[in-house]
Amino acid sequence: MELAYIPSPSSGVLYLGPVPLRGYAFSILAGLFLALWIVDRRWVARGGQKGTAWDIAFWAVPFGLVGGRLYHVITDYQLYFGEGRNWVDAFKIWEGGLGIWGAVALGAVGAWIGCRRRGIALPPYADALAPGLALAQAIGRWGNWFNQELYGRETDLPWALHITSTEGGRVPGYYHPTFLYEFLWCVGVALLVIWADRRFKLGHGRAFALYVAAYCAGRFWIEYMRVDEAREILGLRLNNWTAMIVFVLAVVYFVMSAKLRPGRETVVEPGAAATGGATGGATDGSAGGDDAPDAAGSGSGSGATEPEAAGKDGKADSPEAKEEAGPKKADAGPKKADAGPKKPDAGSKPDASPKEKDGAADKDAAGPGDAKAEDAEAETARADSEDTGPGAADSADARSKDEAGSAKKS
Repeated sequence: MELAYIPSPSSGVLYLGPVPLRGYAFSILAGLFLALWIVDRRWVARGGQKGTAWDIAFWAVPFGLVGGRLYHVITDYQLYFGEGRNWVDAFKIWEGGLGIWGAVALGAVGAWIGCRRRGIALPPYADALAPGLALAQAIGRWGNWFNQELYGRETDLPWALHITSTEGGRVPGYYHPTFLYEFLWCVGVALLVIWADRRFKLGHGRAFALYVAAYCAGRFWIEYMRVDEAREILGLRLNNWTAMIVFVLAVVYFVMSAKLRPGRETVVEPGAAATGGATGGATDGSAGGDDAPDAAGSGSGSGATEPEAAGKDGKADSPEAKEEAGPKKADAGPKKADAGPKKPDAGSKPDASPKEKDGAADKDAAGPGDAKAEDAEAETARADSEDTGPGAADSADARSKDEAGSAKKS
């Protein structure tokens, strides 16, 4: 008893008056527009100009359609050039038959031409395109459902695809819906690429390489389930061999690119960088934020050295000044005793500091004949007057009176 299955449409064509709307063509176009919308948004997010993705698509899409059809016709030429076949059918693209391998290969050539004309590199554009391309494939696979083609082996699973057409040697029955398997797989590939690109900041074509490798892994087992006519090599379908080879190439590129060119491109479109330079400088504070602390640190460093230098010049705060002042006071020690009786004559200011008294005693002991001692004491007095601040005037008055008393007694 039939409990559940996926029905097939009775016809893959819907007529709008005299104009036929084919489900296969609609699926392909819907996938293309979704891919272009996604790549445009991702390109702008990477720093490119809005509309660049559409300009490049002007070259990539026609090349991709031609490449996909060529791959299908070449690998399944018996369907168009065999006995009883009509070669004109090779141009009827709306009847189905687009090989993804040829579409991506020749589409990449068209994208390269478009990128060259815009003056940008192909790898960052391919990275922006990768998830959109996977979703375009996912939607495009529903065209196989409209045409009742490319299904798998017979099955009694609840999600079996019910084939009703007898055209082209089909046998009605219930089969694995390989179109649905590939649809789900491609959606998963798109989500994987988006996540990995955000998590690891993939660049230089590595996001596209991840898409290719992930798609090939799923395409291998899905292709293995199909029962439609195809060329085989050593017991495997040609598309299985293609999937294995392309998978290995994608993995090798991913690994080598990560070693040779790590990180992600900072500028993907020079024209966009030139027009948005002022805005980027205002919004991106990483560069300015890093430089600002350095400038402040250097300023504070110079400011920290200036007080130290000033201390050395004043000979008050630095250890060297104290060491130089020490020996002078020691030398003046013996003379200080001789000058003792004369000290009361100069004492009109009893609040003079010990350092000032020592300076006055040294001055008295030096005598009028010792010019060198007077010069040394004068320098010391000037240094003390600069450091003592408000009390400097009092000290100067005390020393001047001491000198006057010494001159009278001498």
